[in-house]
Amino acid sequence: MNVGILYSRIRRDEKLLLSELRERGHEVTKIDVRDQQFSLSNAPEELTDCDVVVDRCLATSRSKYATRFLDHYGVPVVNSADTAALCADKAETSIALSAAGVPTPETTVAFTTDAALEAIEEFGYPCVLKPVVGSWGRLMAKLDSRSAAEAILEHKATLGHYEHKVFYVQEFVEKPGRDIRVVAVDGEPVAGMTRSSDHWLTNAAKGGDAEAFELDDEARELVERASEAVGGGLLGVDLMETGDDGGYTVHEVNHTVEFKALNDAVDVDVPAAVVDWLESRVAAEGDDGDEDDGELAELEATT
Repeated sequence: MNVGILYSRIRRDEKLLLSELRERGHEVTKIDVRDQQFSLSNAPEELTDCDVVVDRCLATSRSKYATRFLDHYGVPVVNSADTAALCADKAETSIALSAAGVPTPETTVAFTTDAALEAIEEFGYPCVLKPVVGSWGRLMAKLDSRSAAEAILEHKATLGHYEHKVFYVQEFVEKPGRDIRVVAVDGEPVAGMTRSSDHWLTNAAKGGDAEAFELDDEARELVERASEAVGGGLLGVDLMETGDDGGYTVHEVNHTVEFKALNDAVDVDVPAAVVDWLESRVAAEGDDGDEDDGELAELEATT
């Protein structure tokens, strides 16, 4: 198969994926999104021969619009534009998870500093203020007092971009010094890891220590349901343990998931599992096309 890799920077994650694809003899088309122009009528030439395109854009804006144009051209893309747009926005993700009955932290969105401060006071301290768009734990704040909340809200209100004036306030979950990242393909877990830190932010990008995590039945079910809630695909589902009862809450779903830390932490070959899944997707789409061709031939023969 011919796999397009849509990127803006080749990181170790992309190198692992490219290496696995080439070792299996697949053709790879590297597409630097920074060089592309997407018109309404014609797809970029290098995209037209791809059996599937994997979106690995760093910037949310590029991912959002590039995948939308790929959908418009009828080029299969992982993940879909709808999934990318939903997962890129924390408020949209929270709504989707809640609507699907997936446990997720209590969240309130407000549009003015006064309304946001009122929501924060209702949550009590500590609580968490997050940007609606962002990754790697950037611009997230744990609010421990009213004075801290007032200062951070004022700062966000002056940043200019309208997204900073969407105040996403969330309950603070007393997790046991770690959270859980699971990479899944259409809801089927590939592998999971814990990310531990003395800091309240435990992201691997923030220096959290990664260790393999064996999913129990409840975690597997939540990963499947969270994936379905956002449209499926190649996803990173983030969970937190909620206490001694062994329960979980899903706080985020990532549509351009990084997996290098996971690959180092577990015995599973993560890029190999991803390529297995891509092969099965392309094969399934090919089978669907063969069925359509057969139905068309049968129809023509009877007319």
